[in-house]
Amino acid sequence: MAENYEFAAMKSNGISLQRAMRSLTIIILSIGITSFFFANTVIPWGNLKQKNLINNIKRMKPAMAIVEGSFEQLGDYNIKVTKKSGDNGRFLEDVIIHKKTPNRTGNFTVIKSKKGELKSSLKSDVIQLVLYDGNYYEEMIPKTAEQRISLPFIKGEFKEYELNVDVSELNEVDLDTETVTDNQKMLRINELKERIDTFVNTFEQNMKVYHQTQHTKWTPENIDNRVKEIDSIVYKENFFDTMSIFDQRRAIENAINRSKSDRSAIQSRIFFEKTENERLWKHEIEIHKKYVLGIACIILFFIGAPLGAIIRKGGLGLPLVVAVVFFLAYHFINIGAEQSATRGAIPVWLGAWLGTMIIFPIGVILTYRATSDQGFFDVGGAMDSLFRIFKKKPNKA
Repeated sequence: MAENYEFAAMKSNGISLQRAMRSLTIIILSIGITSFFFANTVIPWGNLKQKNLINNIKRMKPAMAIVEGSFEQLGDYNIKVTKKSGDNGRFLEDVIIHKKTPNRTGNFTVIKSKKGELKSSLKSDVIQLVLYDGNYYEEMIPKTAEQRISLPFIKGEFKEYELNVDVSELNEVDLDTETVTDNQKMLRINELKERIDTFVNTFEQNMKVYHQTQHTKWTPENIDNRVKEIDSIVYKENFFDTMSIFDQRRAIENAINRSKSDRSAIQSRIFFEKTENERLWKHEIEIHKKYVLGIACIILFFIGAPLGAIIRKGGLGLPLVVAVVFFLAYHFINIGAEQSATRGAIPVWLGAWLGTMIIFPIGVILTYRATSDQGFFDVGGAMDSLFRIFKKKPNKA
């Protein structure tokens, strides 16, 4: 509106920028309110349907369930491949398989092969996975103390190895079945608040039980019960010297084992608390994001609308480019802030609102300078200066 003095002509006819923007402002306010309700109803419903549809398709088409570069579950096997090719991704390369063992947690059976092939039919309840040029490794269950020390295992090589995966349950999958309903992106505000309250109460109860267990583990009463009364005392400068060689070794081993056990328990507790906090923060961020979406629509309008009056060169194109730059900056700031809030580096509210807090004063300044007919900066002059700097000078004959 400023390149050919359209804004000046409007003002000379008594039409201010505020009046010109009035109808658009009402529309944008309506869009902002609609965006909030959309984010609170339609988006969670869409995420719910999308996630469950993808999961059901993966279950019906096992080849689709195997994703390149990550472990995916197929029956009793966790499978990872580097590359898929062929019709429906039936040919596999660099296959790693972890087989589940009943009544035993951990990866005790590992199969690796250079190539593999999925063979199945629509009517069959069994998928045949043929592996070529690989190795088979399995740790045996130790039955004696010697075996627990030596850790026996079975290892072999093969040119061709066949695995039959039972997928009878997968052939009965209904695409409309909803098995995943607890993701934070699928919940409304009231559901998120209920979930957060449940998390907090469960976490506090868990912490209370944990502290009670730790504080009652080595109370003075428990220590006194372990002390044995003796009739005589053998004096030694070092208490350790009063023990036999066997008792000394056993004491050292017990101390080492207790230290390892305590360290493992502490690490496990730290990981548990970190996981629970991250899950809580993700739910809190999701609540804020529903409000941020509607407000951001309004603020970005008050950035984009004044740019046409401030930038006096480039017609519609240059203001649009600058507006896109503002939006991208806002988007990347939001992504970084949300990730920081999820890790606990910054408060949740700051992670959700940081981008909006940054662009809000920019929108106020741009709108004020546009309504008062003040240019923020001479973009046209800056562009001309850049062109003059980089313009190639003609060579003199």
